[in-house]
Amino acid sequence: MRLIALSTLKTFWLRHADAKQPLLAWHEHVKHAAWQSPAEMKTDFASASILQDGRVVFNIAGNKYRLVAWINYPYRVVYIRFVGTHRQYDQIDAQSI
Repeated sequence: MRLIALSTLKTFWLRHADAKQPLLAWHEHVKHAAWQSPAEMKTDFASASILQDGRVVFNIAGNKYRLVAWINYPYRVVYIRFVGTHRQYDQIDAQSI
């Protein structure tokens, strides 16, 4: 999969150093994935929450952080839309961010 907006992850881990390794591990895993459907993605990330219109919420660092991505399965592109703490996540609308 091709990931868009890696800078979003870098900006986040500069403020939350403990998130760097889990985010890099997530990035590396997704980069080598070839998902064609949400069901295939769920086989890799069982704890991920599938939202409408290709949006997915991933639990990062043992569910300490949340990452919202929009996945375009036919084009194999993952757009990172948000990464933050649970408190920050509670303040957004994951479906529209």
